[in-house]
Amino acid sequence: MAPPANRRSGFSRRAQYSTFFSYTAGGVVVVVGLILLVVSILNPGAFSGLRGVAVDATQPAGEVTAAGRSYGRHVWASIGGFFVSGREQARLERELAEAKVRLVEAKATEAENRRLKSLLRLKEAGSAPVAFARLTRSTSASARRFAIISAGRKDGLAKGMPVRSPEGLIGRVMEVGSSSARVLLITDTESLVPVRRATDGVPAFAQGNGDGTVRVRLINLGINPLKTGDVMVSSGSGGLYRPGTPMVILTKILRDGAIARVLANPSDTDFVMIEHTWAPQEPPPPANIESGGR
Repeated sequence: MAPPANRRSGFSRRAQYSTFFSYTAGGVVVVVGLILLVVSILNPGAFSGLRGVAVDATQPAGEVTAAGRSYGRHVWASIGGFFVSGREQARLERELAEAKVRLVEAKATEAENRRLKSLLRLKEAGSAPVAFARLTRSTSASARRFAIISAGRKDGLAKGMPVRSPEGLIGRVMEVGSSSARVLLITDTESLVPVRRATDGVPAFAQGNGDGTVRVRLINLGINPLKTGDVMVSSGSGGLYRPGTPMVILTKILRDGAIARVLANPSDTDFVMIEHTWAPQEPPPPANIESGGR
């Protein structure tokens, strides 16, 4: 039969000695600890040498621990800096894109201000306009050339009124609505404008070709005096268009005239001015001369 697992120490002398020495060693440790505590309280510098030895012994391990801690901080700082710098770069790229958009808007505003100032100078130089309007759209792919402006009957527009930009003549009002109007462009085949050369007044007619260009036909046939680069302006003959309004510049010389391009391209024009229909002033009637010898 096997001996019981839980045997009392009294049955084994070795177990009794082990228990005795354990309690004795514990008591000695407690007594020594109390003695050291009392000595350290009464004389704090008594164990300074031992503490110095202990510190010297643990110094290499402390340096290794401090180096590891510092390296760990640098590693985490590098990882955090990577993510922070990435966010900062993204923010700077967004700000740069926004700055580019603001720059484009500023340039567009500056260009629009220049156009408005040119219209203001045009108003000051010429007669009082009927209205200013935005040219909203124009045809460019058909044989007929029309444009739509954002002014109509309520703004005082009437059929036949000339429409121009700071660069030159655009056309004339063909149909008038309440708040918009349809303009017959000078490049349309139905447009016929009396013109003259700006330098010496050579008379001609400017008729649209329906393809964005204008055909200039001389009135007096013979030797063609026109040259490439000549500017033709409205002559005012027959009324309607005020004389001296720039129209076209000659690009190709023909036997009886020339092909010209318009100075005021509707596709590049934002604002236009509508003028009153011009009528040439008739000379005053001659004074009545009474018959009789005087």
